[in-house]
Amino acid sequence: MTMNGTTDDPGRRVRVVLVDDHRMFRTGVQAEIGATDRTGVEVVGEAADVDQAVTVITATRPEVVLLDVHLPGGGGVEVLRRCAGLTTAADAPVRFLALSVSDAAEDVIGVIRGGARGYVTKTITGTDLIDAVFRVRDGDAVFSPRLAGFVLDAFASTDAPPVDEDLDRLTQREREVLRLIARGYAYKEIAKQLFISVKTVESHVSAVLRKLQLSNRHELTRWATARRLV
Repeated sequence: MTMNGTTDDPGRRVRVVLVDDHRMFRTGVQAEIGATDRTGVEVVGEAADVDQAVTVITATRPEVVLLDVHLPGGGGVEVLRRCAGLTTAADAPVRFLALSVSDAAEDVIGVIRGGARGYVTKTITGTDLIDAVFRVRDGDAVFSPRLAGFVLDAFASTDAPPVDEDLDRLTQREREVLRLIARGYAYKEIAKQLFISVKTVESHVSAVLRKLQLSNRHELTRWATARRLV
């Protein structure tokens, strides 16, 4: 692979699935990296939510999955859980690279614990993303520069607690609702973004408040801000 993100080796190819709930973003990534003759990347499938992702990944067995963290149906962690142990036709592991707008430590650590090989943000250039895809395919761990520190803090430091016990009481969906509440979204807006009903949002908020022993959304916002989840 050359320095400008192109490949001179016609045999050097990587099969990729794009998982993101924004169709226009998937289209943009496809246009940026999916010109196989130039980049060596072949996009063999796309998905917009957890169920679609599991179906497409299971059917296509790509070498690398570009995985958004926040998805309808349980998030990227749920995709990782349900696809654990999948292999390609060549009996190599299907590897996952998180590609997200979020640079929150909790998101990074969550998907790495879930089994992703790396985490890059959506500010990455097309050339760097192509390079990251090949590196992950080859077994490397790849992170956007400042995100690696989160992982080191969580996994390498004996002084840092590996788990936030309060946060671990919450399900993935409850964490998604928590983050959106803390960012000031109304229940209707959260319901639309997560493809769930307002009543379900209310149930999740009640569960979060109960598990964290908080009284209202203002306390919840302060709690989330203190943990850099917003």
